Amino acid sequence: MNAVQNPGRPLPQVAVVVIGYDDAAHVTDAVRSALAQGPAVREVVAVDDCSTDGSADLLDRLAASEPRLKVIRRRANSGGCGTPRNTGLDAVTSPYVMFLDSDDVLPPGAVDALLDAATGTHAEVASGLCVRRELPSGREVPWQARLYALHAVVPHPAQRPLLVHDTLCVNKLYRTGFLREHRIRFPEGRFPYEDVVFAARVLAAAPRIALVPDRVYVWHVRRSAERLSISLDRAGVENWRARTEACRQAYEVLLGAGQKELARVARAKFLDHDLRMYLRELGLRDAAYQRAWWELTRAHLAEYDADDWARNPAAPGRLVGRVVLASQEPRDLPRLRELAARPARLYPPYARAADGTPVWSVDLPQVSLEPLLTRPVHVLPLAVDADLRPRARGARLRLRLHELYGRLAQAGPEAVEVEWRHRDDGDEVVRRTAVLVPSAGGWSAETTVALAALAAPGVGTWDLRLRIRFRDGVSREVTAHALTGAGLLRRSAVPSARHGVVLVQPYATHSGALALRVAPGVRGVLSVARGRLRRLLH
Repeated sequence: MNAVQNPGRPLPQVAVVVIGYDDAAHVTDAVRSALAQGPAVREVVAVDDCSTDGSADLLDRLAASEPRLKVIRRRANSGGCGTPRNTGLDAVTSPYVMFLDSDDVLPPGAVDALLDAATGTHAEVASGLCVRRELPSGREVPWQARLYALHAVVPHPAQRPLLVHDTLCVNKLYRTGFLREHRIRFPEGRFPYEDVVFAARVLAAAPRIALVPDRVYVWHVRRSAERLSISLDRAGVENWRARTEACRQAYEVLLGAGQKELARVARAKFLDHDLRMYLRELGLRDAAYQRAWWELTRAHLAEYDADDWARNPAAPGRLVGRVVLASQEPRDLPRLRELAARPARLYPPYARAADGTPVWSVDLPQVSLEPLLTRPVHVLPLAVDADLRPRARGARLRLRLHELYGRLAQAGPEAVEVEWRHRDDGDEVVRRTAVLVPSAGGWSAETTVALAALAAPGVGTWDLRLRIRFRDGVSREVTAHALTGAGLLRRSAVPSARHGVVLVQPYATHSGALALRVAPGVRGVLSVARGRLRRLLH
């Protein structure tokens, strides 16, 4: 733990509000992680939202031996997370409060790190690093890591606009009196993304905020669960309707409080994060969903004004939004998915208007791409095709870099660094370098894939990352579009001197990027077969 202990602060001072509904498998782990924070925690308020699976009985039994635990049973299910959090907040008697969901945990030292920061800097809010832990793999992805690189004190949220991007309520400690003085509460009832509105209400009240680099919250992501969490259940268009409504309310809250700059940032965040995330999945939905999604998105974006679009006009989210606004019907979904990827890929065709200005397409010349002509090459949305073909003695990777309105010819692409990064262990990397040679409409490169190195850790998934190096030493990190079609992305069994056989499966991710599943040996092959059977049965 990096936080400096404050010997002058009295103990205990913190309440942890834990909410849950029909989560008997996890709720006691969440509560125990809060109680295990030590003497700084005065009380844990567990609010059961009218569960039917015995969750409340488990909490009652735990409370019988733990005087710091108070269990509140709601008589009717609220349908969301906001109402039970408000119920818990009303019952809190401690000077500071945190929120915890029943399927997540607080890591050791989280409360001390946040409480020391809040009391030591006289901050109304202290915030720390949340990590998303994918289960069952255990892979961890930090949330908004740029905010939490160092200890910092932000006297006013407007001085750190990036705070708008951290819409979580659970990785923060709040002074209880601050929330009550400003009447800051969560939206009631079934209101998905209630924390987006709550976070805006907090920032609108202009608190002094302390930031710490400590891990203070572990967000468990269970994508294979029978009942997905509200935020993960995006199969129905109502989820998108709720998301746009939450973002709209967040903007209005900030604007109404006179926080105009933060309100602008909230709208930009919608374009850069929310819109791109859902668009990457849009091609997986049926036609009815796509039409409804498109209509909802156009209605929301129609509320944006000229200043919203003028800021950073070449940003991928803004280009995506302008295409959606320019067409009444869903269109160009594969190409928009590429642009919504991270990093963005602007895929052909590269059309021009009659005057030579770059445009989205011949059919949508009103969507100008002229700002790309002045963007630095290291931030351009470069498009690379990737074709991976396993062979008897290994695999070959063919790459093709597309020209982009003459910008790349000016910069002179020379080489591409090929990096395979293990999805569950980001420190596991296999690298190659290949020379880029001019070809029709761009540049091409070819290299081998070290299947033996990829197979060494066992069954796993590898993501392809590329770094294009230019004549003047500038580079651009990109992903590659997975080519599809007859004979491509086919599972193959490749002979291996060490493992006997390696099962290799190239595939395209939701954003269209090339990735590779590798399963070495007979055990690996059987593991893949069992996994496929489980998915089919599920």
